[in-house]
Amino acid sequence: MSSFKTIEWKDNKVIMIDQTRLPNEEIYLELETYQEVADAIKRMVIRGAPAIGVAAALGIALGAINIKTDDRNQFISEVNKVTDVILATRPTAVNLFWAGKRMLRVLNAQEGSVKEMKMRLVEEANNILIEDIEICRNIGRVGAVLIPDNSTVLTHCNAGALATAGYGTALGVIRGANEAGKNIKVIATETRPFLQGARLTAWELDKDGISVSLITDSMVGHIMSKGMVDAVVVGADRIAGNGDVANKIGTYSISILAKSHGIPFYVAAPISTIDYDCANGSLIPIEERNINEVTHILGKRIAPDVNVYNPAFDITPNENVSSIITEKAVVKDPFLKGLSDLIK
Repeated sequence: MSSFKTIEWKDNKVIMIDQTRLPNEEIYLELETYQEVADAIKRMVIRGAPAIGVAAALGIALGAINIKTDDRNQFISEVNKVTDVILATRPTAVNLFWAGKRMLRVLNAQEGSVKEMKMRLVEEANNILIEDIEICRNIGRVGAVLIPDNSTVLTHCNAGALATAGYGTALGVIRGANEAGKNIKVIATETRPFLQGARLTAWELDKDGISVSLITDSMVGHIMSKGMVDAVVVGADRIAGNGDVANKIGTYSISILAKSHGIPFYVAAPISTIDYDCANGSLIPIEERNINEVTHILGKRIAPDVNVYNPAFDITPNENVSSIITEKAVVKDPFLKGLSDLIK
């Protein structure tokens, strides 16, 4: 378990670490309205697919308890409006929509009073948070067997405790291998343009005492050619039914380099990240973010005022993926069958 809390429910507030302030400041925000939670998701105060799902559930619960009515129908209508606001924040991470649907199922199944419905929604949101930690621990245990002792693992972006409720998917595998007594070193890419690797992955691994070295994104091919990488482990924001993977921009390039150098490329994600309604990666919506993320660093302009393209994610085709690590099993090609078997 990490030495910090990414997100929690306390005193009818959502408490989350402000990831935009890391690594320079470890600041925790107390959010009292669902609008504040929605804004935090949109601004990437909290990010990472599982963490966004947890934040969505807690945000819906927060909105629900602040609705001022005892009329069931009106309450249900208002909770649906809250959910619509939360789900409109970011389009790519499927966990956001998974959590929203789960909360609405609870809402529609509850037969009691408005007070009882509020209590049940808060309970379900906390269940999602607790389950996420255990799911990530299982991902770590399942995936640890794939990581050899005395190896160096490269990871891209942040799929650690900061991207989940507190343990991690890709970094969960690394933590799982570490907890199994294996000597693991990590190479983290800086992950331009938002620098999640430099600001977040390096920070949390160093904080938890796991050896980490930081490189720029363009150094990956060079260090692979020098034999410095034994495996790549990344997370995912959405996995299509055929095993195509949407993850942070730059993941696709790393998968090509790994394949070229014969290095296994693993994707670690909970089953909730698999979009069984999405046949392949071409159907996954790709979020485009503010151009200032490319032209500025920490508020300072680093580029001239020119046209900018800023897709936040790319698609890694399934043929570049060695295995997908979930809380239930390691899935290999053929992915369509293997992923389908997870929910049978």
